[in-house]
Amino acid sequence: MSISNPAMLQIYTGDGKGKTTAALGLAIRAAGQGFKVGIIYFDKGGDYYGERKILDKLKNEGIIYKTFGYPRMLGKKFRFDNLPQDLQEAQAALKQAQEWLKNDFDLLILDEINTTVKTKLLSTEEILALIKQRPRHLELVLTGRYCPPEVMELADLITDMRASKHYFDQGLDARRGIEY
Repeated sequence: MSISNPAMLQIYTGDGKGKTTAALGLAIRAAGQGFKVGIIYFDKGGDYYGERKILDKLKNEGIIYKTFGYPRMLGKKFRFDNLPQDLQEAQAALKQAQEWLKNDFDLLILDEINTTVKTKLLSTEEILALIKQRPRHLELVLTGRYCPPEVMELADLITDMRASKHYFDQGLDARRGIEY
């Protein structure tokens, strides 16, 4: 089964909560219609992301995923600096995305790929080259803050999640089951 042509390039970006959540909702919707879905997590290593426990159960329902990234959560603290392992993991994720573009997916989600430019793990040029390799039938979703303007120019849909109010501003930590 395949998504009706033309397939689109969707971007979920902005400083608000919900970019990955929206992409996962789309993945479930597409799988429910019999589409083959791939998700590649960029810079999201570690085993503390709750959605992966459910995604593991959905492999037979048409959703598969791969995670890349050296863990950044250290207890309740987040590590912002890049280690050599972070750069290696970003390149491995990029290579996986290039391979999966040649696969028979109907929907491919590249979670947090937008942020990799801001964090200097990938270049805008690498992301643009990846987009240009996209087959016509493939719906491609890019998530993450700080989407480069050159990437946004190619998009068919951009959802800019805007934070009007957030409990993080009150000093609250990320909550299990809600943020991860």
